[in-house]
Amino acid sequence: MPDDIGAFLKASKCFSALGVNITRVSYNKAVDSHTLFIDAEGTEEQLRKADIELKKIGYLQGSAAKTSIVLIEFCLEDVPGSVTNVLTLISDFNFNISYISSQENGTDYQHFKMGLYVENVDKISEFLAEAEKLCKVRVINYNSSEKVYDNSIFYNSYVMGLAQTMGLSEKVSRELLVHVNLAMQTLDEQGLSPYRTFDSISKFAELLGASKGKAFMPRVSTHKMSDNTEFILIEPPCGSNTLIIKSNEKVLFIDSGYACYSDEMLETIRKVIPNFDEIKKTILVTHADVDHCGLLPLFDEIIASPKTALCLKNEYLGNDGFREKNPLHKPYINICKILTSYKAADPEKIKVLGNNVENLKEPLTQIGFFDFEELHFEVYEGKGGHLPGEIVLIDYAKHIAITGDIYINIHGLTPEQAKYNQYAPILMTSVDTDPKLCAEERKAIVGRLGVGKWQIFGAHGFKQDYSVSS
Repeated sequence: MPDDIGAFLKASKCFSALGVNITRVSYNKAVDSHTLFIDAEGTEEQLRKADIELKKIGYLQGSAAKTSIVLIEFCLEDVPGSVTNVLTLISDFNFNISYISSQENGTDYQHFKMGLYVENVDKISEFLAEAEKLCKVRVINYNSSEKVYDNSIFYNSYVMGLAQTMGLSEKVSRELLVHVNLAMQTLDEQGLSPYRTFDSISKFAELLGASKGKAFMPRVSTHKMSDNTEFILIEPPCGSNTLIIKSNEKVLFIDSGYACYSDEMLETIRKVIPNFDEIKKTILVTHADVDHCGLLPLFDEIIASPKTALCLKNEYLGNDGFREKNPLHKPYINICKILTSYKAADPEKIKVLGNNVENLKEPLTQIGFFDFEELHFEVYEGKGGHLPGEIVLIDYAKHIAITGDIYINIHGLTPEQAKYNQYAPILMTSVDTDPKLCAEERKAIVGRLGVGKWQIFGAHGFKQDYSVSS
């Protein structure tokens, strides 16, 4: 919108005349003087007419890509009138100054930092060439500067950077813009500074983008369980492991990583399962987190606990999943889903595993059994320390435990996985729903392992060998 008096009033009158109800408003001139966020409820026809009316009064302009804030430092001689030539040049180019800061430092030069609001980015190079004839000039990179020098059109520039990193379409970027604003509003209402959080989200996106294509180099290991059974563990740099169980020529997948790596994961899977495209594709999910369920739409059958099945169904219907039900977590989960191209799986494919126990009394409760060829698992549901519906599978005969995110091998992470795990919690506010309860669940898992040598496969990190003595 234009930064004019009565801007919100104009929008409000537009909605009111059409019978559209405003349900959320967010505007912070200190963050972005040109963007007003309004969530509104109405019929499809009412909202279509609202778009038309808003465009008539100069709102909903789609030219943000051509508008930018350039942060520049001018090194000027500390003498009277030295800044006048720079200001004249800025005026000649019709740039608007949105930020300025300078102070003498006891040297012969002053460093003037200015934020220039530039409506035509094609003029920037020409301006810099002229400015360098007057003094030394340095362009300040917003993402690498410790201090935020300028916040004008923050949302557009910030989201544009995330979208370019992950290769998102314009339509998806607009959706991301709304959730970024909601995160900002949530932090503001809590009295928290948003910039550290937003910087972490940027680094999270950079890590995701840096592992795409040929840079996707998962650690792949094979673990022989018997003459007829082996486990293949695929550990991507970002997201959950995928465990492939081959037994008597049958194949079962456990967890599937992020959707943004679907091409890379399929290439990896086809190397270890050459007939992957011909077989029936069955996957078991330990819980309904984004980084475990990204590839579910590619499978023919999805095995899940009753609560996980409910969560996946709600997501497919466009409702909140377990994570989003916490309003403080919701914007971050939605940002994560958009950045990783998450799509909910068809609930028609889901096969429910075990009994639905509503009020779990213990940290771990047995809800059923799961047999797969040579393997015979007891299935335990956690009380929700990490996420409701989480399950653990234990084969007491072969001393194998598959523990999802309740119990992972922290010391078995690759450097890339460890770096990813630093930023992933930012998008969840906390990885665990209830860290104290999750610690009790981990203890309960160890308590259920009998005497002997065990192989524990968590959803992050390498397999862990664990011994229980008498």
